Amino acid sequence: MGDITYLPRQGGGWLYLAVRLDRCSRKVVGWDVRDTMPEALVSEALRWALVVCCPPAGLIVHSDQGSQYTATRFKDLVAKHGALQSMSRRGNCYDNAHAESFWSRFKAELLDGGSLPGLVGAKLEISHQVAYYNAERRHSSLSYLAPNHFEIHLQTTSQMCPA
Repeated sequence: MGDITYLPRQGGGWLYLAVRLDRCSRKVVGWDVRDTMPEALVSEALRWALVVCCPPAGLIVHSDQGSQYTATRFKDLVAKHGALQSMSRRGNCYDNAHAESFWSRFKAELLDGGSLPGLVGAKLEISHQVAYYNAERRHSSLSYLAPNHFEIHLQTTSQMCPA
């Protein structure tokens, strides 16, 4: 699933952060941050997710109905990888609730009430926060495991179960 958020920038203004989350493990598998919110912001986050995960055809790519996700270039990227696009229903904020929940904690931990430096510094801080989030941050919905540990546990358990 994917979403975009605004991050306050030191000295005023905003930075825009797009993420791709694995719905099962809650892991951040792709992200991009920019000074503006073009379609390329969400496409780059999806490209990283596709490189990291190498999903088979049939992947469901979920988002809200933002203009970046309805852009032809984003739709073409989804189709090129044999994925299926899923969008929240108009006016239904609960369809993307997992992404919104992610933002509430991620931003609180990243910003700690403050703001981010320029774009280069923000990329560094976000990359550190993503690494912490994936490797160490425990989730009650994952039996209090971090996303990376949950994935290992899931792979180990699924190998023990006959298909």
